[in-house]
Amino acid sequence: GVMEKLGLGPEILLQENPRLIYARLTGFGQTGKYAKSAGHDINYLALSGVLSKLGRKNENPYAPVNLLADFAGGGVMCAMGIVIALFERARSGRGQVIDASMVKGVAYLSSFLWKSQNLGLWSQPRGKNLLDSGAPFYETYRTSDGKFMAVGALEPQFYEQLIKGLGLNLDELPAQMSFSDWPEMKKRFASIFAQKTQAEWCSIFDSTDACVTPVLSFNDVASHQHNKERSSFIKNDQGEISPRPAPVLSRTPAVPSCRRDPFIGEHTEEILLEYGFTKQEIAKLYSDKAIEFKNLKANL
Repeated sequence: GVMEKLGLGPEILLQENPRLIYARLTGFGQTGKYAKSAGHDINYLALSGVLSKLGRKNENPYAPVNLLADFAGGGVMCAMGIVIALFERARSGRGQVIDASMVKGVAYLSSFLWKSQNLGLWSQPRGKNLLDSGAPFYETYRTSDGKFMAVGALEPQFYEQLIKGLGLNLDELPAQMSFSDWPEMKKRFASIFAQKTQAEWCSIFDSTDACVTPVLSFNDVASHQHNKERSSFIKNDQGEISPRPAPVLSRTPAVPSCRRDPFIGEHTEEILLEYGFTKQEIAKLYSDKAIEFKNLKANL
């Protein structure tokens, strides 16, 4: 209701411009019991049902930082809603309001979990299934130098490559999908991975289809050969590394800026002047604490 209090709600603005696309991104949505309640990613994740699926066996559910609800279920789904509304407007000539709730967004993002329940992928309690750290061939393992390798050898032909790389004999092991043997196999795999460094395991599994890759830290990711060849990360003029924009478009690819990120308030005066505010009006906004500056050159 904040925008309505300012006289800038969608009903008013759509009367002014019927083609307007008005996106409302919230945690709990515009209506419902929690609509006016405070919350964060972990709360939206919890209410969506997704959090109950995240975590290891016999441990509490855990939230993967704030990527799922805030960024994926919220930001990305809202952006997709805007693109959809733009596409529809090209046909109808009319705008509309987008109610982008992080709870609903992340719940919809998890449709695969719902639709695959009867396929046997999620029939066991949390942390004991195929893709949630239950399987020994879909797991991370510590190496002798304290780093990690990620294993995702789901298909039989990939699993065979994994077993070969580990120096084991497939004929002497339980069947890959023998659930009762998974805990013991995880211990065995962990023991073997702990005997070599991450670099040594990379030399064994690189160029194979074992689906085994190093778990790269932020310090290492930009220097990895694959990422270097793809130019997946960029460095700004301050030497700070960040991911290059994705996905890459063939005809109109994004051109990332190599300048440092702006400080909050750094361009406030410049932008307000550009939009026709006088320096006196800007000074009043600043004294009322409606805006802030982070620019030593501001000369009000």
